[in-house]
Amino acid sequence: MQSEQQQEKSALFVTALTSFMAPFMISSVNVALPAIQSEFGVDAVTLGWIPTSYLLAMAILLVPAGKFADIYGRKKIFLSGVVLYTLASTVAAFVPDVGWLLAMRAGQGMGAALFVTTAMAILTSVVVPQRRGRALGILVSAVYVGLASGPFVGGLMTRYLGWRALFGIMFFLGIGILFVALRNLEGEWAEAKGERFDLVGSLLYGSSVFCLVYGAIRMPALFAGLLLLSGIGLMVIFFLHQSKVESPVFEVRLFRHNRIFLFSSLAALINYAATFAVTFQLSLYLQYVKGMAPHIAGMVLMAQPLIMALFSPWAGKLSDRKEPRVLASMGMAITAAGLAVLATLSLATPVWLIVIVLLVLGFGFALFSSPNMSAIMGSVERRYFGIASGTVATMRLLGQMISMSVATIFLVIFVGRKEIGPDTLPSFLQSMHVCLLLFVLFCVVGIYFSFFRGKKKEEV
Repeated sequence: MQSEQQQEKSALFVTALTSFMAPFMISSVNVALPAIQSEFGVDAVTLGWIPTSYLLAMAILLVPAGKFADIYGRKKIFLSGVVLYTLASTVAAFVPDVGWLLAMRAGQGMGAALFVTTAMAILTSVVVPQRRGRALGILVSAVYVGLASGPFVGGLMTRYLGWRALFGIMFFLGIGILFVALRNLEGEWAEAKGERFDLVGSLLYGSSVFCLVYGAIRMPALFAGLLLLSGIGLMVIFFLHQSKVESPVFEVRLFRHNRIFLFSSLAALINYAATFAVTFQLSLYLQYVKGMAPHIAGMVLMAQPLIMALFSPWAGKLSDRKEPRVLASMGMAITAAGLAVLATLSLATPVWLIVIVLLVLGFGFALFSSPNMSAIMGSVERRYFGIASGTVATMRLLGQMISMSVATIFLVIFVGRKEIGPDTLPSFLQSMHVCLLLFVLFCVVGIYFSFFRGKKKEEV
């Protein structure tokens, strides 16, 4: 038997590595899309499905996977996810056409859903409450290291080894995770063992998320709006169904009777909705307005996730001693201030000022994310850890989709279907300014939910 601290270290190692692996794959593959298009000769719509198929598969399974893990064992589901992800990645490195690649990307998304939703639950189960914030901070840091290193490492690998190497390297990471987990990770953690799995609820949830995510991706087309309305309707039916079944796939009472969980989850959704598209907008700004080469723009944009990675463990550790709602609210306020400055960008804004604002945004997000995540996981009983973990991941994904949809809608309104160039730069800047001001408003609403969630529960 391992000591308590050895078990914590093993759990932290394997969960941090999977938390790095998934975002690294997302950001590195985005850089490789032109090379994939060149090899397979696909159109832009098909190319867009390479990241979309991954996100959709992941979003659909996140919450059901969390409940399934609570019933049948988090370690089993975690390892199953790593195996599926590793197999799909390995096959993707040798696919003969884009159809196979899309199928393997969906397989990766399914595997990622299984280990993403259980990683946080396992870590929360293993680590004592007094050290939970620090551990979750390291987990958040691993996510940002993956996001920050993906474009740079992915660009180098694509250039010198080819895009298939990005998928091939996942085989070695997956085997390493499985080896450490099977050898050192003891326990199973199935506090909801014996409950029935709600298949109908899972299908309703999956259908709803499909309509919401795909509708958000395809905005502002008319059918996308219909999909979003259908998704909202299905989500209402899902919540009504969950309130009636004996063993729901999602415990709606967590939202009805747990103010900390409800307000913290809403704050996470709002924070991601207010920040995710900023990188997308600044990437266009730096390349079209400032005339930077893509790799130079990428280096500038790395400032934000690097600061997130550096300060997330510190913020998580601080939340073990201080009220998470205070720290998270301060982080949201700092983020709002940074977004307000970015809303004033012009043709003459110096790059050094943009870098400073990105550093401030990174610090604000780190100060928000780890304490907020610790508050969510600390507000529920152990048997709901999988559901809570899946909720966090779902809020992140839906927030990202909302953020990109808002940015896209404003681009269509102000720039239209024209290419961004010298003639449309004023319109592009105007769309970015209005969008960022709306994101500031999002943060103001988010501060309310963050600060008035209530004090954290004392645990033993």
